[in-house]
Amino acid sequence: MSLFSVAHAASVGVLTPAGPIAEQERNIIILSVLIMLCIVIPFLVTFFIIARKYRAGNPKAKYEPDKKHGPWSEIILWILPAIIVVVLGILTWKATHALDPYKPIDSNVPPLTIQVIALPWKWLFIYPQQGIATVNFIEFPAGTPLHFVLTADAPMSSFWIPQLGSQIYAMSGMETQLNLMADKTGQFMGEDTEINGEGYSGMKFTAYSVSQETFDGWVQSTKAGSNTLNMDVYNQLAQPSENNSPAFYSSVDESLYNTIVMKFMGPTSSMEAMPGMDVPGMQM
Repeated sequence: MSLFSVAHAASVGVLTPAGPIAEQERNIIILSVLIMLCIVIPFLVTFFIIARKYRAGNPKAKYEPDKKHGPWSEIILWILPAIIVVVLGILTWKATHALDPYKPIDSNVPPLTIQVIALPWKWLFIYPQQGIATVNFIEFPAGTPLHFVLTADAPMSSFWIPQLGSQIYAMSGMETQLNLMADKTGQFMGEDTEINGEGYSGMKFTAYSVSQETFDGWVQSTKAGSNTLNMDVYNQLAQPSENNSPAFYSSVDESLYNTIVMKFMGPTSSMEAMPGMDVPGMQM
């Protein structure tokens, strides 16, 4: 997929939200653009007026380099842009706190926890409550808050489902959180937006929002499979690979996620292969 295609798909996803977080972000983008147009439109109009008035073919145009500007000119040039900057600053500050990725989504429905592990170059998803795991595929009920807990066993990756909302980075030896929700059923694109190696462009996954009944049925069918995810299987899965098809595991080692995080918490000597990680236990 070309860079233009990726950018186009992401932009379409941002402007067609399928959840409350993405909808708020879309509204903030539109409002910010409208506010900035208060400067851009007068500037463009003034630009074309000046270009037409002082064109080479207009003999009536006067050259007045020493002419002083009146107070209204100063207001337009300085005070109005300053007001726009203040308004955008307040809008950004409020949105940053309102859309804090750690902030739980208010709902009468209990959240569904999904542990996310970024691997080279694939996504591993563990459902601790259901005891199953998937690769490059997630399914969840519409209207249920999603509590993602993320880490990485690979170079830094950026987890993003444009139609559901915020992107967030996943890094080795660290854990972060993200709360999202889909308010309707559908199929959404998920991807890595951090360039982290030759397989980065294929590090995508499918996110399915379905009814609760369909989700329960999918969980049961997955649990009926024969593939299990233990540490030996994980070590093979964690090897670099590209353009991986979805995979499903009927059971998963309960301590797998914590083991992956804790493998980077050892002595300094074990971190020599990871330059720049001075504080291996730091939490995002």
